[in-house]
Order: sequence, then C-alpha cells, then structure tokens
Amino acid sequence: MMRIILFLATNLAVVLVASVTLSLLGVEHYLSGTGLNLTSLLIFCAVFGFAGSIISLLMSKTMAKMSTGTQLIEQPRSEEERWLLETVAELSRQAGIKMPQVGVFPAQQANAFATGWNRNDALVAVSAGLMQRFRPEEIRAVLAHEIGHVANGDMVTLALIQGVVNTFVMFFARIVGYAVDSFLRRDEEGQGGVGIGFYITTFVFEIIFGIIASTIVAWFSRRREFRADEAGASLASPHGMIGALQRLKAESGIPDQMPAQMTAFGINSHWKQGLMALFASHPPLDDRIAALKQR
Repeated sequence: MMRIILFLATNLAVVLVASVTLSLLGVEHYLSGTGLNLTSLLIFCAVFGFAGSIISLLMSKTMAKMSTGTQLIEQPRSEEERWLLETVAELSRQAGIKMPQVGVFPAQQANAFATGWNRNDALVAVSAGLMQRFRPEEIRAVLAHEIGHVANGDMVTLALIQGVVNTFVMFFARIVGYAVDSFLRRDEEGQGGVGIGFYITTFVFEIIFGIIASTIVAWFSRRREFRADEAGASLASPHGMIGALQRLKAESGIPDQMPAQMTAFGINSHWKQGLMALFASHPPLDDRIAALKQR
C-alpha cells in the first residue's frame, strides 16, 4: 500500500512542479494555429523530461530503503556492524566524501547498492547474503566499489542523462505525431488544432523512441560499472575487487531479490543475452574481471 501511495505522490509532484515551472517561464502551448512552436515544445518537453528524473533522484534514498527493506545502522549492535561502519568511514575518507548512511537489506543474493542526490548525502547498503558469505577483503572491495559510484557522482549523472533522454523522446515523438496528423488531415483546410492521429502517433513513437533511447542510458550504466570497479580496486585492493567479482560470478545461480527499479544501482545484475544485452545495466562479470586484470 505504501509503495502505491509513494508512486502516486511522485507522479503528482512531477505534474505540479512541471505546471508551476511552465507558468513561471511563460511558455505558451506548443501547438499554434500556424503549426508547432518548436521553442515552446522543447521547453515543455525539457520541464517534463527532467522533472521526473530529478524528483526520483531527490527521493532515491527514501525509495531505495522502502523498496529493499534496508535497515540503517545507527548504532552498531554487533562487531560485524561496527566493522561495517568503520570500513565505510575509512573508505569515504580516502575518497574525499562525507560518510554516507550505511544499511543492510534482507536478501540472500550477494548484492550492494549506493544511491543519493549528491556525493555528501548518500546511502550505501549491502545484502545480508553478501555479509554472510563474502570474506572481509571482498566485502571491503564491494563497499569501495559503491563508494566509487558516490565519489564519481554517478547517481546525479545518470539522472541528468535520463532527463535529456526523456526530453528528446517527448520532443521528437510530438514532431512525428504532428507530421503524421498533418498528412492525414491534409484535405481539412482551415481547421485548427490536431486530430486523434497526433495523440495516437505521439504515444506510439514515445514508446519506440523510449526503447531506443534506453540503450543510451544502459550504455552509460555499463561504463560506470567499470569505473566503479577501478575505484574499488584503488580504494580497497585489486585482489579483493577481483575476488569479489569472481565470487559474484560463482553465485550467479541465486535468484535476484533486488527490486527492478534498483537493479542499475546494484553491484550485481544478471547478464542479458542477444539483443537484450543492449539494455543491460551491467557488463558481463567476465569482462569486468578481465578489465581489472589488465590494469
């Protein structure tokens, strides 16, 4: 129930922010009697395109904790939790960032994630399964990998890229929609506005362009994993980072319990085959291991 309320609240916030912003900018409707107002259309698409990604970024820690069931470690209740806090604090100092919140989420699959709206207000969480089965050196490397994501500003960059992608998907879908609608209504001279063809075509091409554009976001996500692996090797140790990735590979048969919306933020994700590889948020573990061995 809480997840549904959060979803509705997020969407309402997007609509409200976009509406207020458009009013303040004085943007007129992008459809005029003489055709498309491309400047207004681009502003319209940019406001709506960035609103969702920025609001999601600002709410990322709250949404991550709720969707994964992460329990924050405020005061360590065991030596294991004390070691976890001290390790994150040490790695954060090495990376030159403020120590993020630290938590553990209840999943048997070995995984971890980092999220937050800026590098000094982040969250790093590891799964219970990872804590139970990985050696301390490997856990330290995984934590260093996640700290690397935070230090590199990957969450912010990913949100900005998603905002740009959203903008141009909406922009070009409406241009195509208007062109198709104008062709279908070419005999209806003197009639303003657009017909149903505009809305149907725009909807269809938003889906098509959105699928194509998502490969760009996925490509960036795969590149940032290599960078985070390098950070893990530098902050912890190359041997520990390689060992952690090899253990993740060995445990690839354990079902993934990470919520779909958090997959891109985890250290581990099942590799897709064939054409679906274009949409994978993580590169194959073999490629990541090989890249570290070649450093």
